[in-house]
Amino acid sequence: MQALDAAAVQAWAAACVHSLGALRADIDGINVYPVADSDTGSNLLYTLTAAHAALAERAAPGGAGDALGVFARGAVAAARGNSGVIISQVLRGLAESAAGTAELDGPGLVAALKRADTLATGAVARPVAGTMLSVLHAVAIAVEDGSLTEVATTAAKAAADALEETPHQLAALAVAGVVDAGGRGLVAMLDALVGVVTGTSGEPEHALAVPELALPAPRAWEVMYLLTGAEEAALPALRRALAGLGDSVTVAGDGAGNHAVHVHCADIGAAIEAGLRYGRPHRVRVEPLMTPAPVETAAARGDRAVVAVVHGDGLATLLAGEGVPVLQVGADTEPSTEELLGLVTETAASHVTVLPGGIELTAAAERIAGHPVLADRDVVVVPCASGVQVLAAIAVHDPDRRAGTDAVAMAEAAAATRRGDIVVAGEDSITWVGRALAGDVLGLVDGEVVLIERPGRAEAAAFAVLERMLALGGELVTILTGEGAPEGIADVLAEHLRAERPEVELVCYSGGQTDALLLMGVE
Repeated sequence: MQALDAAAVQAWAAACVHSLGALRADIDGINVYPVADSDTGSNLLYTLTAAHAALAERAAPGGAGDALGVFARGAVAAARGNSGVIISQVLRGLAESAAGTAELDGPGLVAALKRADTLATGAVARPVAGTMLSVLHAVAIAVEDGSLTEVATTAAKAAADALEETPHQLAALAVAGVVDAGGRGLVAMLDALVGVVTGTSGEPEHALAVPELALPAPRAWEVMYLLTGAEEAALPALRRALAGLGDSVTVAGDGAGNHAVHVHCADIGAAIEAGLRYGRPHRVRVEPLMTPAPVETAAARGDRAVVAVVHGDGLATLLAGEGVPVLQVGADTEPSTEELLGLVTETAASHVTVLPGGIELTAAAERIAGHPVLADRDVVVVPCASGVQVLAAIAVHDPDRRAGTDAVAMAEAAAATRRGDIVVAGEDSITWVGRALAGDVLGLVDGEVVLIERPGRAEAAAFAVLERMLALGGELVTILTGEGAPEGIADVLAEHLRAERPEVELVCYSGGQTDALLLMGVE
């Protein structure tokens, strides 16, 4: 076959339904992320069966583009579950790229797969590595112009290879010993496409390890509905509202004004009310999320994990280099509920210690610690008011200690670290030590302004703050330099301490924060 026409699209739709029907139980069995509710195979099969029916009912679509458009709209309207919503966007991407064409050849399929990658990823509020999106992205990167058979075969092979890598990208999969369920469904669809293009049939062998999971009573819910009448400009606000309720947020359109909405949350009414603010929700479906305890495994290091949420790319990189999963957020912004839930659940650990690098970040982490999605995990938040306190906590972390004892040790280390900040005043203000003008350099100790220096005198402010903190004692000074820190400030501070406090050890890192020139800690 040199190109896909409308009949070939119909044949592919039928082949997808056939393959997913054969694999449904196995795909359900390996569904462990984001929630092990054993329904990914069923959701994909339901979505594509309805989409195939819509295509079959259509009176002779004019060409491949028209047929793919009908197939995609049917998938969006019937999308069930997170995987169903994402696959509807894959089909929508193919349809948009092929719009108006009678046939889809090799180069056309390349462009369509790349468009599918863009749309599917854009529909998800927080894409996660190790999911079907990773598999799709690997396909988009691998395909290049060639014959239809070459492109389809390359796509299927790239998907299968990427699927094998998913346990290395997502801890929940590695712990359970499985590949991503949604990715497995995508591989099946691309294998079906190869079968249609080459005139062959048969499902390639692909071993699926199926863990046995005990399902308790539901504590959270999967809420899905079709939203009509929503303006495209309002969709980011809708995604943010849903991300504040739970995780696995997806808002996916069909290009004709309809959007499939999906979220895992505890408050069903709030999820529907969020949609009501921007359009008309209908075809509402609510299903319980059966969240089992994480699978036990020796590889999970006692089934424990330490994660961090911080400001500053330098600090985030430093922590990641120590093997700590990190969520980096911008200055003066708070992470969403979905981002924090993802940070915790992606570890697959049953005991998770969260190290937030700021007062606001600590408050955000504490708000999600008791979220129903985390009901089967023990989540402990170690209060930290600064990134230097996060580093102090990590320094005493011992994975061989009991989880509770280790969390206490980290909390004590963070609390014992006195903190100093050097910042530039953003506006005129009155402080405990006098009036500060915009642009002045402020020195803070434990959150209180203790000195004001003229603009450009960051070094003098740092010397004064350090001396004030060291007057109470201290053996170790840790400094995180911000983006606006004076060049060479680390060397200047090291020379100062060698001369004035030779008994004190100095450790300096690039923190990358934008809200402070220097973050300083004294232990």
